[in-house]
Amino acid sequence: MLIADKKFEKLEELSNRDEYEGCIFLNCNLANGNFSTTRFIECEFVDCNLSNVLVSETSFREVSFKNCKMIGIQFDTCNQLLFEASFESCQLDHSVFFKMKLKQAHFMNCQLVEVDFSETDLSNSKLNGCDLSGTKFDHSNLEKADLTSSINLVIDPEINKINQAKIPFSQLPGLLAKYNLKIKKDS
Repeated sequence: MLIADKKFEKLEELSNRDEYEGCIFLNCNLANGNFSTTRFIECEFVDCNLSNVLVSETSFREVSFKNCKMIGIQFDTCNQLLFEASFESCQLDHSVFFKMKLKQAHFMNCQLVEVDFSETDLSNSKLNGCDLSGTKFDHSNLEKADLTSSINLVIDPEINKINQAKIPFSQLPGLLAKYNLKIKKDS
């Protein structure tokens, strides 16, 4: 069933297998819900709790998430055809983006603690002002990615593509982490 241009507030359950187009979800607590096979097109989630939501074969096309708690979501199981989502001030800890094509994705001021970006294409993406503590980059493509003002960055340049990536000077030691060097600032 197509549901279009509707505003949902304080929703606690969402019917999966529907299609939502141009909808806004405000202050919804949908944690542990099942979004499997649901389609979201040009939708916006604001101040929602979406932690541990099942997204198997879920479609996200031009979807924005703002100030949302999204812990432990397995994005790699969603429908990746035309996947397009942006994240602003979201908590995405322990989420998985394994092998996804996230070219030009936007993660602004997000908490990305222990997120799995293994084999993910993040080329031309923006990860600005993000906490990347324990985030896994393994055979990932970060070419021309903008990581300006992100912190706790650890990327092995020998196994990841980082050509022309923008990395804050303060995070350069994270590119040498595997060598266990003690880098000191000149006085």
